[in-house]
Amino acid sequence: MAWLALLLGGLFEVGFATSLRFVDGFRNIPWVVTFLLSVSASMMLLEYAGRTIPMGTAYAVWAGGGAAGGVVLGMVFFGEAVSLARVLLLTGLVGCIIGLRMVE
Repeated sequence: MAWLALLLGGLFEVGFATSLRFVDGFRNIPWVVTFLLSVSASMMLLEYAGRTIPMGTAYAVWAGGGAAGGVVLGMVFFGEAVSLARVLLLTGLVGCIIGLRMVE
């Protein structure tokens, strides 16, 4: 259950990072609310997972999963560059996350 919470927390991390694109100096209230809810949920899920998963592993998976999700979201929805190097590095990042899970 902790690993599921951690993965869900990583998705909320993608949500709060993405909502930062739209908060407009914290004047765009719907996006500010989205940011605050996403960051709160993400942190709560990380804290929950950290009760049973070693915190170093939990944080690395949470941050790496959020970073990977942010890169994919940027490439798919925000027109960020897609290159062989970026895809290979993203694959390596995901591979490291999977590796942390396997040695847990």
